Amino acid sequence: MKTIDLGRILVDRIVEIDPLLVDPFWFYPMITQETLDRQAAWMGPRFFSAAENRFAISFHSFLIRSGGLNILIDTCNGNHKTRATPAMYWQNQLKLDSYMKNLAALGLTTDDIHIVMCTHLHTDHVGWNTRLENGEWVPTFKNARYIFGREEYDFHVAKQASQPGVPIGHGSFADSVVPVVEAGMVEFVDSDFRLLELDTKVALEPAPGHTPGHCCVALEGDAGQALITADTIHHPIQMREPWLDNVGDLDPAVARATRQAVLGRCADEHLLMLTSHFVEPTAGYVRRDGELFEFDFSE
Repeated sequence: MKTIDLGRILVDRIVEIDPLLVDPFWFYPMITQETLDRQAAWMGPRFFSAAENRFAISFHSFLIRSGGLNILIDTCNGNHKTRATPAMYWQNQLKLDSYMKNLAALGLTTDDIHIVMCTHLHTDHVGWNTRLENGEWVPTFKNARYIFGREEYDFHVAKQASQPGVPIGHGSFADSVVPVVEAGMVEFVDSDFRLLELDTKVALEPAPGHTPGHCCVALEGDAGQALITADTIHHPIQMREPWLDNVGDLDPAVARATRQAVLGRCADEHLLMLTSHFVEPTAGYVRRDGELFEFDFSE
């Protein structure tokens, strides 16, 4: 994805992994081979490897630069994290240099990030919140203010209290969320939070279903508007097969309704959609096709 200029808002993608091939029957537990075969022609080879019968997805953050602030939206998987469950094998004990190299390619270091805004607290959106130093998890972006949704955080705290022996988020709550909270670097906000220090718009918008406090991020500059959709949609097949629920959806019915509403809004308002798991080039525009949708990459 090339740098997007919305008018006093610049948007870039900080890639950790692109692509990763994942098992569609894990990713969407209700999917059938018939569904894959029906959609294979337009998906392949960018979104779907027919040879391996796998979806291609991406893990990346968005870097927002506006008003002198460097803002990271979500922080991918992170290195050295133990994710011992079989389904998360690809995330276990990563030792990647891609994320930091791609940040550096934009002229920034971890010390240059002012704000880290997490759309929700799933493991693949909080991983680089912390890094391992001398055997301890410490905040990666030591000069940043971390913004977590209050509802999202409270849900995870309550879940951990009710299941003290179970690692929440495959362990990500303990190694990628709690250390930042304990360091006193977190601002807990409502799901309609807006960065008031900017005269451009960078704001959370409620998008429930995937998690209780899941949010999109709305951007508006002098020359355009965009919506970072986070996990309201994971793969383009959901535009053609809206009944597909992701393995991580806490409330699938609500997530489905949210997804349809977000796609409809992006189409009707001609918003640039910045997706959190679509492979390169990631950004694009949504078109209606009856009750379904099409996606046109912006480049």
